[in-house]
Parts: sequence; C-alpha cells; structure tokens
Amino acid sequence: MSSNSNNEPVIIPLNKFKLVTMSFGAALFVAAGIWFVTNPSSFTKNTFSFMGSTKIIVVGWAAILFFGACLIMIFRKIFDNKLGFVINGQGIVDNSSGVSAGLIPWADITGLTVRQVYNQKFIMVMVKNPEEYIERHAGAIKRNTVKLNHQMYGSPISISANSLKCSFDELHALLTERLKKHNGA
Repeated sequence: MSSNSNNEPVIIPLNKFKLVTMSFGAALFVAAGIWFVTNPSSFTKNTFSFMGSTKIIVVGWAAILFFGACLIMIFRKIFDNKLGFVINGQGIVDNSSGVSAGLIPWADITGLTVRQVYNQKFIMVMVKNPEEYIERHAGAIKRNTVKLNHQMYGSPISISANSLKCSFDELHALLTERLKKHNGA
C-alpha cells in the first residue's frame, strides 16, 4: 500500500503470491471434481455411501465448473498488470476480482457494510444506482453473479482483500475513513 497523507491516492497492488496460492486451491478442487466424476463408486463404498453414484457425479461436475471458472479468473488476475485497488479524490477504483466494478465515484456511494460468508469477509459498497453497476458487466455469468450479490447482500459491489497486498481490516479502515472524509463527517 502506498499513501503519504489523507489527501493523496492510496494504491494497493494485487498480491500475486495470494493469487498463485488461490489458484492451487482451485486446481485441487477441480482435480477432486474430476476424481468424483471418473470414479464415483470409490466414494459410495465408504465416505459418501449415503449419496449414491449419481449425486457424486453431480457434485463432481459442480466442482469442476465452479472451481474451473474460479481458476480462469484467478489466472487472469495473476497476469493482470493493472493496480488492484485505488482510493483517490474521485472515488475508488476496484480491480481486485473477476467481477470488479471499476471506478465507483464517491457521489454514488451511500455506505459500506461488512458481510461474512463462512470465514470470508467482504465489504459491500452500497450505491445509489446498483443497476448501472450490474449492467457494466458484459458477460452473462459476471452480470448474474453481481445481480445475485445485490439480491442477497444489498449491493452488486463486493470487495475482498484476498487478492490485495493488505489485510481486510486495513482496507475497511481506509475505505471508512475516506468515505467519512468525502461526506464531510
């Protein structure tokens, strides 16, 4: 992270080490999915005997598709040379994930909330015009992902520190401080 004062931009680069680590995790889940699909009977004998072969195969395909998509997005971020996250006088520029929002002007931001799914914390950026941020995504998968975020958590914009060179608490504190400053609080 780099910043010298409260008025200067804060630049948070992508953490390539975290991204590579996440790619290994996603690859392991894809491999497990392939194993489920190709050898369902080996799982129905012991550990997952209650599921049956058909359910094992469905779980395997779900793992392959979901974690395969995650793996593709992570690889794109590993080779992405853009800054991960920027906080400046205009607003925030998010390039931290596969469904990044881009520039979010301060004037659009109505608040921040923290959500947690299992052990994963997210900052939900509440905006005046969520539909505009949903429509920014050209692909149907990305658009449906942010639409689901909006339906479940109240905003299409969720930010995690997972791929950034900072902790969640640092990111949340910076955003909270800058939003208060922008709003004159």
